[in-house]
Amino acid sequence: MSARLALITGASAGIGAAFARLYARHGYDLAITARRENRLRELSDDIRLSHGVEVLVIPADLADPAAPDAILAEIAANGRSVDALVNNAGYGMPGAFAGSPWEEHAQFLQVMVAAPCELAHKALPGMVERRFGRIVNVASLAGLAPGGPGATLYGASKAFLVRFSQSLHQEVAGSGVHVSALCPGFTYSEFHDANQTRAQITGTVPDWLWMGADEVAAQGFEAVEANRPVCVTGAPNKALAALGKIVPDDWAMALMASQSGRFRKL
Repeated sequence: MSARLALITGASAGIGAAFARLYARHGYDLAITARRENRLRELSDDIRLSHGVEVLVIPADLADPAAPDAILAEIAANGRSVDALVNNAGYGMPGAFAGSPWEEHAQFLQVMVAAPCELAHKALPGMVERRFGRIVNVASLAGLAPGGPGATLYGASKAFLVRFSQSLHQEVAGSGVHVSALCPGFTYSEFHDANQTRAQITGTVPDWLWMGADEVAAQGFEAVEANRPVCVTGAPNKALAALGKIVPDDWAMALMASQSGRFRKL
């Protein structure tokens, strides 16, 4: 009997690569996907050597609406099914909403919202049939915070993933399928380089607010195994999330407006 297989998007670095190593340590075979094939190959070689599991490398750009079907077709062509899905691929768009052409926003929404939903929708029936499945939607603490200027669609897309995960978690209750939204805060990864905010936040965000990608992935894995619908990583982030629930919206929005320039490129 083959090992279970975990499909991890955005696996070339950061939290995605950490999830890939973590699922391999737990005996899962992997299907890893991202745009950068060379990074995927390096990760695949390392994981095969360290853990002896099968790794399918599937280069793909989730901004292409055809990518989810192509990824799942490649997995099926290898005689495999998705037992665990980690929707991790994502990025941030710097600047104001009107400052980028709609085509860039449409691609962003395809990666951040449409692709995770499509992959979950198409993997879910098999999971339910086999009475086993794990879906982790990597959201963000930003999805639990009020909106602020800059990165206008980022927090909105992450809030969507939180609500989507909560609803799906309830729909599949008792089926053997677990669904969790993972909400990390500041994480050591390449994310802030990709969205051009590394220089802004260096020295601005205190060390105690940062977590490593391995620690974030480990808490996400534990949460989905325990079937918790939402996992906020780290005590400081949990405190911030709890505070956000009790502070009036107008106060919270004013705070976000005053502080967003420290973390976001406008």
